[in-house]
Amino acid sequence: MSKPNAREVRPNGEGGWKVINPGGERSSGNFDTQAAATQRAREILGNSGGGELRVAGRDGKIREANTIPPGNDPRQSRG
Repeated sequence: MSKPNAREVRPNGEGGWKVINPGGERSSGNFDTQAAATQRAREILGNSGGGELRVAGRDGKIREANTIPPGNDPRQSRG
């Protein structure tokens, strides 16, 4: 059985926000705002076939969860 694709947006401990793969140790990026981190997490999930996005508040508790559909390849090349 395959592991579901997911990302979490959490405080990074330095006043900003990070995008992480739950259970992982490294972040996929650090951002100044929660909105920027959430947008990047959506892009990552869309590009990797969709999945679950969870956004935590400053207290570290999950306050929002969304299912992100698979993204479309923006390249419109022919042939």
